Amino acid sequence: MTEPSEQPDLQIKDVPERRRYEARLGDELVGWVDYGRVGRRLVAIHTEVPPRFAGRGIATALVRRMIDDARSSGTRITPRCPVFVRHFERHPEDADVVALPRGR
Repeated sequence: MTEPSEQPDLQIKDVPERRRYEARLGDELVGWVDYGRVGRRLVAIHTEVPPRFAGRGIATALVRRMIDDARSSGTRITPRCPVFVRHFERHPEDADVVALPRGR
């Protein structure tokens, strides 16, 4: 798999009016994370990378960017999306930004 750092043209930004983070290579949308907002918490709902862009580390870069933004703004993330659930299982060092849903 190609690491995100090996894709210098990959741009990721939060698009709040669409409630998602978008990854682009040039003008082409190559992945996104849909999220909801509940107070100071982001709920990661769905991550998608079209099949033709799979295996390039785009989903990992999207997750990493959302975590970095959450950490720097004091926001927490509730992982509903399996990509985020797996990330937090594999990376306990990111537990500081996890907010489990109430009742868990």
